[in-house]
Amino acid sequence: MPVINRIASFHKDMTAWRHDIHSHPETAFEEVRTADIVAEKLKSFGIETHRGLAKTGVVGILKAGTSGRAIGLRADMDALDVHETNEFAHKSTIPGKMHACGHDGHTVMLLGAAKYLAETKNFDGTVYFIFQPAEENEGGGRVMVEEGLFDKFPVEGVYGMHNIPGIPVGRFAVRPGPMMAAYDIFEVVVKGVGAHGAMPHHGVDPVVVGSHIVTALQSIVARNVDPMDTAVVSTTQIHAGDTWNVIPQECVLRGTVRTFKKPVQDMIEKKIEKIARNVAAGFGAEVTKWRYERRYPATVNSEQETEFAAQAAAALVGKENVNRNPTPAMGSEDFAWMLLKKPGCYIWIGNGDGEGSCMVHNPGYDFNDDILPIGASYWATLVEQQLARQAVRQAAE
Repeated sequence: MPVINRIASFHKDMTAWRHDIHSHPETAFEEVRTADIVAEKLKSFGIETHRGLAKTGVVGILKAGTSGRAIGLRADMDALDVHETNEFAHKSTIPGKMHACGHDGHTVMLLGAAKYLAETKNFDGTVYFIFQPAEENEGGGRVMVEEGLFDKFPVEGVYGMHNIPGIPVGRFAVRPGPMMAAYDIFEVVVKGVGAHGAMPHHGVDPVVVGSHIVTALQSIVARNVDPMDTAVVSTTQIHAGDTWNVIPQECVLRGTVRTFKKPVQDMIEKKIEKIARNVAAGFGAEVTKWRYERRYPATVNSEQETEFAAQAAAALVGKENVNRNPTPAMGSEDFAWMLLKKPGCYIWIGNGDGEGSCMVHNPGYDFNDDILPIGASYWATLVEQQLARQAVRQAAE
């Protein structure tokens, strides 16, 4: 695999870094140990380091030459609340937490690029290495932006990368426009009338009402969203009751909505509330609590930065190994908050498609160490192309 030779030479070091981080997973805004490792590595490379954004965020600042241009490279650091089932030596040592999405690998790929770029400085401008906490559910990217990320570290473009199982090693995928969906959550509390489980006619069963609401919500996408658009409405939690023989007073429904277009997002929000209230009323129950929260916007790549990213990937693995038109994913990514403020691009790197590989967020998932030097080489190539010394000289002439 064509990777930068110097980066390939410390592949074993990067693997050791990742295994250490994988063994010690930390979830949203608690990435203290991970942030310490990142900051220590950056400082050992001779890179100026800033800490404190979004509590545990770390930003490395590397300058070379005289250009005022600057770009940002972002990696996420947090783990998930998942019980790991792997039995290898570097498995999680923290019960109930694991790196089930590969953020350990993302962190190390960016550290590998930082080490190489600090040694070579074959660019003209400033690179900001952005290590972000709390990507999973809690919007650490939004918090970093709100706390002045781009005021403190102004960039002309910002770039992110995520591993994708199922894409072969040595391949990338990227497209302009929507790459990942918006992520919203909803909560509906249905109040009925409690009763004895053997005498349901004395009550109004909120479990039955909630079940009808769940079924009715599936009609939103099937009969209200243009078939040429894409959306997903999923009820993921139903909570009700405390014992076997009592019809409870309340039933709580929670779920998620994924969309790409704001008009579709607006329509679904209104429809969920309307269906829930009307179905409940039809059974003699009521909705006593309704909450809809827009967590992450859609991840939308800008045209020019996507072209830059694709060119860097193609220079590394060949244009035939860069999918320029992948199907957008219904999963979500809080890198979207950074793309709302700055033009940029979010690219997928293949994590492998071999036997036994599984998708992220699975308790048996593990990041593929074989792609560590590929990802680090991509970052380095992107920097050297976008902040090229030759381009600066030609412009000056």
